[in-house]
Amino acid sequence: MQTETQQLVNKGEMLPLMEEFYTIQGEGFHKGTAAYFIRIGGCDVGCHWCDVKESWNADIHPPTNIDTIVENADKYSKTIVITGGEPLTWDMGPLTQKLKEKDMQIHIETSGAYKLTGTWDWICLSPKKIKLPTPEVYEKAHELKVIIYNKNDFKFAEEQAEKVNNNCILYLQPEWSKRDKMMPQIVEYVMQNPKWKVSLQTHKYLNIP
Repeated sequence: MQTETQQLVNKGEMLPLMEEFYTIQGEGFHKGTAAYFIRIGGCDVGCHWCDVKESWNADIHPPTNIDTIVENADKYSKTIVITGGEPLTWDMGPLTQKLKEKDMQIHIETSGAYKLTGTWDWICLSPKKIKLPTPEVYEKAHELKVIIYNKNDFKFAEEQAEKVNNNCILYLQPEWSKRDKMMPQIVEYVMQNPKWKVSLQTHKYLNIP
C-alpha cells in the first residue's frame, strides 16, 4: 500500500528535491546565463564519473511539494534549469506546467533514458552508453552534449549525432577529471570535424556551483 506522499511523487506533484540554487549556467549553449537550478534526486543510469553521485538515491532527498519549488524559483530568475540525478525518472508535467504559469523559460539536462514528460524551452541531451535515449528525445533535443572520458567516446559521439534532429547543436565536453588529457584531443577533433563545438564546465573554472 503506497503512502499518500508516494502517490503524490508518482504523479509528479511532489518531487525528491536534492538542492536548488541560483548561479550562472556553466555549460553548453546557455553558458554565462544566470539561471535557477532545481536538482531532482533519483538516477539509475549510474555513470562512474558522475560528479553528483549523492543525487542517485531518491530516498535520501525529501519529497517536496512542487508549489514550494516554484515559489522558491520565482524569487530569483525566469530561467530555470532542471537537472539531477535524472529528472525524467519522474513525471515533469505538473512542475513544468506551474513554472510555465509564471512565464518561465525552462531548460532540462537529461540522459534521455526515460519517457520525455513536461514542457521544455530547451532540452540538453547528454546520452550515456549504459542506457541510451528514447527516440522522442533525439527528435526534440536542442543540444547534444557528449562527455569525453577517453578516445572511444568520440565514436559514441558520432553515433549519437546521427540520431538527433538536424537543428540540434553538437557539443563535446571533457570529463572534468580527464580534462588535461582529453582537451587537446577534443580541440583537434573539433577542428577536423567543425560540426562539433567545444563545451567547457566554465562554472568550475569560475569556482561557482
